[in-house]
Amino acid sequence: MKTLKLTTATMAARVAATLAIGMAGVAHAGETRGTAYADGAESIGVAQLPPPGTYLLTYTNYYTADRLNDGNGDSLVPDFSLNAFANIARVVHVSDKTFLGATVAAHALIPVVNLDVKAGGQSQSNFGLGDIIVSPLVLGWKKGDWNLVATVDTFIPTGDYKAGDLANIGRNYWTFEPVFAATYAQPGGGWEASAKVMYDFNTTNDDTDYKSGQSLHTDAAVAYTTGKLTLGLTGYYYRQTTDDKIAGARVGPDGVRGEAFALGPLVRYVVGNVPVTAQWQHEFHAENRPQGDKFWIKAAFRF
Repeated sequence: MKTLKLTTATMAARVAATLAIGMAGVAHAGETRGTAYADGAESIGVAQLPPPGTYLLTYTNYYTADRLNDGNGDSLVPDFSLNAFANIARVVHVSDKTFLGATVAAHALIPVVNLDVKAGGQSQSNFGLGDIIVSPLVLGWKKGDWNLVATVDTFIPTGDYKAGDLANIGRNYWTFEPVFAATYAQPGGGWEASAKVMYDFNTTNDDTDYKSGQSLHTDAAVAYTTGKLTLGLTGYYYRQTTDDKIAGARVGPDGVRGEAFALGPLVRYVVGNVPVTAQWQHEFHAENRPQGDKFWIKAAFRF
C-alpha cells in the first residue's frame, strides 16, 4: 500500500472525506434510542470524489454520553452512561467509467466496535463486528466549483444482537439510506461549504417485532484551507419523521421520535501525503436519544 500522492491540501481533501456515504453507526442504549448511521461522520470535502483508484479510509470514533433523554430533552434514566469506541475501515473504489455524466464509484465499510453501557443500576459491555455498510453504485458530478454525489447505502445486520441487552453492537434489521451531498470549494484552497443529506428506511426487527421510524439527518461543515492546514466548524442535525412501532402500534405518546443537534470544531493537516482530520461535536440538544460528545480522527491512503 502507498500513501496518497497529492500535491495540495485541496486534492488531499478529496480522499480524506470523499463520497458522502454512510458510516457504521455506533449502537446506543436501546432499540428506540439510536440510529444506524453515526451522525457527524462526514464534514469537509464530502462530495469531492478522488481520482480513479482504490482507497482505504480509516475512521476512529469515540462517543461518550451521561444522559439518555426523553421526548422533552430531560434526563430519563438514572445513573446512565455510554462509552463507545469504533474503528471503521472503509474501502472505496473510484472507476474511470461514467454514467449520466457522473463518475462511478463504490464502497464498503467494516466497523469494529467496543461498547460500554450503564443504566438504572445495570451495566454491560460488548466488543465485535458492527453492521457492515455497502453501496455498489455511487455517482459523482463536478460542475465548476460544485461537487455533487448521490447513492443509496445499505446497512446489513451483521453486528452482534440479543433482545433485551443494554450493549447491542448490531441493530438486527436492515436500513436503506438514500444519500445526496454537495460541496462548494474554491480552487487551490480558501473557503468551502459541504452538506450531506440522508433519509433512513428501516425494516422490522424480527426478534422484537419493533420497527424504528424513518429519519432525516444532515452532516454539514464550513472550513477555510491555507496550504496544508484546514480549520472549520462541523455539525449535524437529526430528526425522526415517523413513529416507532411494535406490532404496528405506535410506541408511547410521541412514537419515541428522536431529535439531536451538535456542533464543534475541526482541523485537518496533510502529514506527508496523508490528510488527517480531527473533529469534535458536542450535542447541545437531544430528545429520545443519548446526549453527549463525539470525537473523530480520520485518515486516507491509496492502494
